[in-house]
Amino acid sequence: MRKEYIPAPIDTSDVIVDGEILALAEVLAENTHEVWAQGRMSEGWVYGEKTDPERKTHCQLVPYDELSESEKDYDRRTSLEALKVLLKLGFSIEKK
Repeated sequence: MRKEYIPAPIDTSDVIVDGEILALAEVLAENTHEVWAQGRMSEGWVYGEKTDPERKTHCQLVPYDELSESEKDYDRRTSLEALKVLLKLGFSIEKK
């Protein structure tokens, strides 16, 4: 019997981010989409009006700027949370 899984992410609710970190999160979000799309396409997936695993079509195989804001939000939240975890763990993020 499988033990019940209870997610326990690092609490980053006290991490404050500035505009530069938010801008970096947006760059990372777009790159995340690009990496995902490249991976799908390398597996033979193509754009389709509807996502269909059997036909290997996906409605989000479009450039990042063509995604709806709600579709971009998943990648934004993931990217921002990763940056906040780095800051919470004591890493610094600086542009050279």
